[in-house]
Amino acid sequence: MDRDATDVAAWVAREAADDSAVRAEVLSLVDHHSRAGAFLAQPIVEQAADLLMDDEPLAPGARIGDYTIVRELGRGGMGRVYLASDARLGRTVALKALAPHLMRDPSQRERLRGEARAAAALTHPGICTVYALEEIDGDLYIATEFVDGHTLGEEIRAGRQPTRDEAWQTARELAAALASAHARGIVHRDLKPDNVMRDREGRLKILDFGLARIGVGAPDAAPRMTQPGTLIGTPAYMAPEQINGLPVDARADVFAFGVLLYEYACGAHPFAASTALATVARVLESDARPLASRADIPSRLADVIARCLQKAPAGRFGSAAELLGALDAAGADAAEPARHATWWRVHHVVITLLYIAGATFAWQIKEWVETPVTVSIFLALGATATIGGVLRGHFVFTSVMNYPRLTTERRRTRRPLMWLDGLTAVLLLADAAMVAGTGALPAVFALALGLGIALASLVLEPATTAAAFGDEP
Repeated sequence: MDRDATDVAAWVAREAADDSAVRAEVLSLVDHHSRAGAFLAQPIVEQAADLLMDDEPLAPGARIGDYTIVRELGRGGMGRVYLASDARLGRTVALKALAPHLMRDPSQRERLRGEARAAAALTHPGICTVYALEEIDGDLYIATEFVDGHTLGEEIRAGRQPTRDEAWQTARELAAALASAHARGIVHRDLKPDNVMRDREGRLKILDFGLARIGVGAPDAAPRMTQPGTLIGTPAYMAPEQINGLPVDARADVFAFGVLLYEYACGAHPFAASTALATVARVLESDARPLASRADIPSRLADVIARCLQKAPAGRFGSAAELLGALDAAGADAAEPARHATWWRVHHVVITLLYIAGATFAWQIKEWVETPVTVSIFLALGATATIGGVLRGHFVFTSVMNYPRLTTERRRTRRPLMWLDGLTAVLLLADAAMVAGTGALPAVFALALGLGIALASLVLEPATTAAAFGDEP
């Protein structure tokens, strides 16, 4: 199964040259295996979502209680998800309409109610908030926070590998969110890259806790099923005991966390094979190649992920809280500033000084040529210099006092800083034009300051950032 499909026939012919019956049987098995397809790549209820849906999608503008449908966001075996507006509180929500086939069974219906209520009690910034469980005209709806962003799955498929700090920061944010859920006795059971969103400010949110398993470590904590014989979860991210239908607890999430982080760090699933069936077989039987050999991440972080991927539950961390403690210990290694970070800090200090010089020179130009325009430029430059200086000072402070947080802060402020630098440059160029008629030297100085700030932002800053962290923020 590990061989390239084009080489299999030649290999079988060579290895079983003396036995035609064996050759024929092996080739038949391989052929049937290849035609089995990828039906285990996702839960069957997701793959067969269209077959299970016996309801009509809600049209934009439709009213469901106090909610107005904006558009459909997606669908799966558990139901359809819509972007909707909540008239009561004037906010946008993701409204999950649970599938009718789940609602017909009273026991299933009651279980979904109970687990949605438990998930609604989770109040952690890394978990998508459940706002309400609504029963409207006999149908159940779960209103949750709408996260505007993209999934980790999309990041992985884009092919961009994270830096050392991004890998560490992502691991810690996810572990903290899982630890909050585990502390309340809730296991996710379907943690995977497509169930983790990164919002526009760079924060991570775990989705779909609304249908997670309650009762971590409870005697009856066997995998729940949406239909008889159908396990909740995605086999490629399931722990071995979950695939085998054995009781699961928080350690199943720890295993899925390890698979997710491994894939995020190097772009490849730790048990990847040519087919979904072969991937599941590797999850059950094979060990992952050491992560440190595939990605540029600290060895201590790679060791934490390797422990998460142990086949036996006893070999893993007991819960996400224990995992988080190990990540904090590994953080001392992962969070050491890069050797070029000092030059990166110097860059921000120099830009801040250029801001001050620009605002000071704008004041001088206003004194030489006092018009409403030069006064306005001076005021605007004073504001941009103050904001830009504070943000860059925040960078320097964070890099010294809270280095692990630096990646998130750089991502959050990248665009505002670019706009500030551009605005500062434009204002200085305007000042140069205003003073050009009275003095060439002041005009050249203002022009040089403006162009210097623009070039530092567009050319020098990406270079110093890449030297310090191996990436552009």
